[in-house]
Amino acid sequence: MSSALPKAPRRGLADESADLVRAAIFSGHFPPGAPLREVELAARLGVSRGSVREGLARLEREGLVRGGWHRGTTVIDVTAKDVEEVYTLRAALDRLAATTARRTASPENLSRLDQTVADMAAEIAGAADARRLVALDIAFHDQIYTAAGNDRLTTAWRTIRSQLHLFQLRRADAGYDHYRARVVDEHRELAALLRSGDPNTLARLAEEHVDSARRSLLAGLAD
Repeated sequence: MSSALPKAPRRGLADESADLVRAAIFSGHFPPGAPLREVELAARLGVSRGSVREGLARLEREGLVRGGWHRGTTVIDVTAKDVEEVYTLRAALDRLAATTARRTASPENLSRLDQTVADMAAEIAGAADARRLVALDIAFHDQIYTAAGNDRLTTAWRTIRSQLHLFQLRRADAGYDHYRARVVDEHRELAALLRSGDPNTLARLAEEHVDSARRSLLAGLAD
């Protein structure tokens, strides 16, 4: 284990352990398929094995890791079957979230969306870090679900959010130029339609946005 994992603060150690391991997965420290060993994680994070075990159980409920009796815990692989399942579900959720937010979003919600798009554009104009762009991408959609104001819809989003974050990172790694060229314009158009667009056009674009990501990721996996 390298020094990439800092010590966990002495509060809510299971949650802190989950947060730190999740961040390490998203940073690429633990790639898809990598083993997550309780003893090594506990030593690196400075917590008990019990706290690590509880933290990994949280990540398993998010779908980000897999484990079971008589086998170790690993980061999920990015398979075509998983991609099809997650992005099909996401298309339905995003369509509902967008059309609901079209009716319920406050001026503050819309301003946050605009600012996130501006942050994406600024990132591309600068160093254009792929992981930062993906984090902004996910944050943009978090804000749409917040604007929709439907707690059960948000809960459904959160069941796939971590998996989706990992898949989007894989998408960016596999076809970064394609992702970089589209990410700002696609999200800017969604933000504009959420403010004043035709609801049917918004619903269609929300689904097309997800389908484009799905196709791009599957092409990258095939390559």
